[in-house]
Amino acid sequence: MGISGFEPSFLIGVDAIRQAHGSRLAALAGRRLTGFALVRFAEDGDWFADCPVVLDFDGIQVEVCHWKLDELSIGWDTIDTTATITGWESSELTPRWSHSDERLELCVGHELREVTLLEWQPADRDLAAGTVAVEFTFASGSLRIVNGLDENSIEVGAAHPNYVQHRLGH
Repeated sequence: MGISGFEPSFLIGVDAIRQAHGSRLAALAGRRLTGFALVRFAEDGDWFADCPVVLDFDGIQVEVCHWKLDELSIGWDTIDTTATITGWESSELTPRWSHSDERLELCVGHELREVTLLEWQPADRDLAAGTVAVEFTFASGSLRIVNGLDENSIEVGAAHPNYVQHRLGH
């Protein structure tokens, strides 16, 4: 993707993600969301949801990226969001880091209360069954980065009841 420092390590399933990242995610509680970055195209401002969503909690950077139907990578302090995204010279689109998104802006400045892993388990089997979302809960509400079936999707408000909560740090 041409993102400086981005070397994803994709995991499948809530147990693998909890084992690899659960304690670090839980330790974010009490920190404020001080910034974020995502990739948008310069030409039209559209979000390129294949790229990681980067959240900054008082200097600790969390990088969340969904891929395929069930893979999730969580990185820590590796992506340089000030660096130019390279490798797109032959494309008609120019990806750039953006610090603008109304869903994320609502949470900036707020203290993180809890991080929860959410596992999609619908009553009827579907393509998304077993995918894992990362939910960040603030006093002002919840923000989730979910698998949008081979890309990231951002949701706010109450989680769908088909998500099973796997609370971290409890």
